[in-house]
Amino acid sequence: MDRELNEEELQDLYAWIDKIPLSRPKRHITRDFSDGVMAAEVVKYYFPKLVDLHNYVPASGTPQKLSNWVLLNRKVFCKLNFQVTDDTVNKIVLNTPGAIEPILSNLKEKIEQRPKQSNNTLVCIFQHCTVYFQPKMNLNVLDSDVRQMVQEKDKEVLSLRETVEILQVKVSKLEHLVRLKDLRIEELTRHLDTYKAKGSNPK
Repeated sequence: MDRELNEEELQDLYAWIDKIPLSRPKRHITRDFSDGVMAAEVVKYYFPKLVDLHNYVPASGTPQKLSNWVLLNRKVFCKLNFQVTDDTVNKIVLNTPGAIEPILSNLKEKIEQRPKQSNNTLVCIFQHCTVYFQPKMNLNVLDSDVRQMVQEKDKEVLSLRETVEILQVKVSKLEHLVRLKDLRIEELTRHLDTYKAKGSNPK
């Protein structure tokens, strides 16, 4: 994942990024992607349901940048069978030249692989459903009992959708609390490191 890309691979990667409508123009890719927001937007463009962009806050400070990347790893990249190591994340948030390109290249590969897998699955499901339902598609045989059953199922689906929406709101609140906790842990860790550094260098 961290291998250096050759010139041809870099040009191909930049051309791919340029095709995606991002919230900010690409000026300096190392800085542009350091806070993780534009990486989230890339995934959002191809898989809208995988990413809630309001969870990713544009930032110039290291703690928020780290929080964005931690959330990306935990909530988004894992669904693409893709992870960014802590060491690489640290390099990215510190604007280390050459750190982000291999990650974006690997992400590009994962994104390009996923639709093929999804489409194959959908084709299989469609074929199975076509074979299963084909001899039963005469709508004239639906009697009142069947229509009533369908109406009841529709009501159940509506109720379940409302429940899902409520749960999604709760999950969003919990994710916000987790991000706050992560930031607090990072802050305490910095204070501890500073304390240790002072203790190991007494005057």
